[in-house]
Amino acid sequence: MRCEICGEVIEDDRPIKTKIDGSVLDVCTNCAKFGRIQKTPPKPKTIAKKSKLQSADKNKNVKKPVKPVPKDEPTDELVEDYNVIIKEKREFQGLSREQLAGQINEKASVVGRVESGKMIPDIKLAKKFEKILKVTLIEKIGEFDLKDNLKSVNSEPTLGDVVKIKK
Repeated sequence: MRCEICGEVIEDDRPIKTKIDGSVLDVCTNCAKFGRIQKTPPKPKTIAKKSKLQSADKNKNVKKPVKPVPKDEPTDELVEDYNVIIKEKREFQGLSREQLAGQINEKASVVGRVESGKMIPDIKLAKKFEKILKVTLIEKIGEFDLKDNLKSVNSEPTLGDVVKIKK
């Protein structure tokens, strides 16, 4: 078995179940430090009796509405150091936070939170900053070809094949 993060072969086929950012993954001992090790969950108890509502629903064969799945993923993404770019360009143009906020029809506190990195602007707000400051904050992301980035040809892709881990 392979680690779901780095792809390293796990010895003794005993992966460590680790919760990392809300997802439980089977990882090696090196990658287990990135999350919280999970205990094996207890087996759920079975309920012998069914409620009247459950049996009535099965008799009617009522179909539940299916939520539509979005076909396309977003193609715009905010650059990583957006806050530094905005602050440096604002200062280069000699604008105060209040002046910039007035030009983009936002509060000065919004500009301050974006510049400090405490707030991530949505695409609409980022486009306002781009227009006034004449900078590029939104980059187009194209289709990602996973086959080009695989470390091992004979195995399934792992999370480590797709992302970069910051240390």
